[in-house]
Amino acid sequence: MSGSSREQNRTFTGRQRRGGPGGPGGPGFLGITEKPQNFKKTLKRLLGYLKPHRIGIAVVLILAVLSTAFSVLAPLLIGDIVNVLFEGVIGSDSRIAGINFSAVTTLLVLLFGLYVGSSLFAYAQQYIMAGITQKVVSDLRVEVGSKLSRLRLKYYDSHTHGEIMSRILSDVDTISNTLQQGIVQLITSAITIIGILVIMIYLNPLLTLICFLILPVSAVLTKVIVNKSQPYFKHQQERMADMNGHVEEMYTGHKIIKAFNREQKASEKFDGINDDLYDVGWKSQFISGIAMPVLFSVQNIGYVFVCIIGCLFVLAGSMNIGNVQSFILYSKQFTQPISQISTVITTIQSTIAAAEHVFEILDEEEEQPDSADAISVVNPDGAVVFDHVSFGYESGKTVIHDLNLNIYPGESVAIVGPTGAGKTTILNLLMRFYEIDGGRILIDGTDITQMKRNDLRNMFGMVLQTPWLFNGTVRENIAYGREDATDEEVIRAAEAAYADAFIQKLPQGYETVINEDASNISEGQKQMLTIARAFLSDPVILLLDEATSNVDTLTEVHIKDAMTTLMKGRTSFVIAHRLSTVKNADLILVINHGEIIEQGNHDELMAEGGFYAMLYNSQFSSDNLDETFRQVEKNIAGKSTALVG
Repeated sequence: MSGSSREQNRTFTGRQRRGGPGGPGGPGFLGITEKPQNFKKTLKRLLGYLKPHRIGIAVVLILAVLSTAFSVLAPLLIGDIVNVLFEGVIGSDSRIAGINFSAVTTLLVLLFGLYVGSSLFAYAQQYIMAGITQKVVSDLRVEVGSKLSRLRLKYYDSHTHGEIMSRILSDVDTISNTLQQGIVQLITSAITIIGILVIMIYLNPLLTLICFLILPVSAVLTKVIVNKSQPYFKHQQERMADMNGHVEEMYTGHKIIKAFNREQKASEKFDGINDDLYDVGWKSQFISGIAMPVLFSVQNIGYVFVCIIGCLFVLAGSMNIGNVQSFILYSKQFTQPISQISTVITTIQSTIAAAEHVFEILDEEEEQPDSADAISVVNPDGAVVFDHVSFGYESGKTVIHDLNLNIYPGESVAIVGPTGAGKTTILNLLMRFYEIDGGRILIDGTDITQMKRNDLRNMFGMVLQTPWLFNGTVRENIAYGREDATDEEVIRAAEAAYADAFIQKLPQGYETVINEDASNISEGQKQMLTIARAFLSDPVILLLDEATSNVDTLTEVHIKDAMTTLMKGRTSFVIAHRLSTVKNADLILVINHGEIIEQGNHDELMAEGGFYAMLYNSQFSSDNLDETFRQVEKNIAGKSTALVG
């Protein structure tokens, strides 16, 4: 789209990964985590999506408690089994004969029952939570998809496609994964810690204190390692973004790179980025890699103390060996849920940040809805009036200044002017892609803001400079605006656009599937299909924005003839830089800085000898071309108020 004043210099190199690679405790343990702007508000809003599933979540919580309780009780039974075996061996001369195998069998059955019960409850909770999560995420995707269809065009102009895709796919998937795993894991880990702590205190408070002494040591060591590794992880992410951007540039622009013999320079730049990435990568991975051994060493030291002191208690008769065995198992399990909670909290932070991204879309300003008394237009004629129209893409930066224009039904209007003059902006305002800041736009005497938006846009047929096709058959692409069109109507539209000849040569003709990137047809053929689409829609008003820019000269001649036929009896607006294509227009508007500086037909403007005449002559004569353009620039600077037709 034209209008350089609305272009924003946005560089998108991909969203930073949430959490660095590697490190104990899962992703994000030692890496960089994206933090939300307003945690409480976003969390509350996200939990609102779970309210309709309160009963299911309550069942999941109950199942999680039961599953965790069964799992926590298991080491106690193992200790009882050890006691029975130990007492049988110590209390009898015959080691085997003294063992109470009946009691051992009973305890083993109970232990097996606990493990099976814990697994079944865990399976049930995951099954129910999966259904709840997918329903919530499905509803969220539907809400986002519906919102995207109502957003103003300004949103798409100010956000890259990659950023929008990231919010729809990556961020929603992050929410999905956390709802599925994170919430349940947080609950089960908390219950596990409480249960283990209660049982450990019950078994021996002193040994429990020894286990607790390990925690601050582990926390201090972890903090030291995190502080050392975080700068390297941050630098690693920055260099990874540079690498991704450079690789994307090299592969999307490989023809230009080869044409200018820049392969060696591109390779050297890649090697430089890669060397930096290697340097910070191995440092970050090495530092984070030593965290796990260090923490394990500290835990093992505590484990050794528990074993030694536990044995002393057994020798002193204050504990039996089964209780020591149970305590050792609990001490090994105690740090695991703490690490899991740390990981889940980090993940939840990233999830809330992802939710904020999604909610930003949901909170974006939408197109103004149709008024309750909106008018349905029947059999429009195509008369268009711009009445003192002013507009700017940004506040305080006016692009269209007090535009006045009166177009009669069936009249062909060509709009010419330098890049950024506001040519495409006029078409955008006409289709109400943007709301004007002042004045009125009328069609057949009716303000377009009083019309139903669907009725308004059904009046138009648009062909853009860059053709847009979707992954589907040729027939489906041509019939995009009229899905009820018959095969005969589709073929007639293709013939009118001179597209039938090349379509018949495709492998499956009209049923040939166009690739997702439309790479199996040429740029000119893509444009011809979009022109055929415009033919089939049979619009009242045609909007042609450099419609023949991607076709060869012979095809352009055919399409111009077809366009002439199509434009008969229809109001048409044609944007063109090649002025030879607009010579026959009923009215030519010369636009600069959002104002009409000249208007008239070709002969009138040539006779006037102004900007249009100089621009036209510059395209067909190489004599004194530099001087011609200097005169054109001088002429533009000297033009003032827009003319009123």
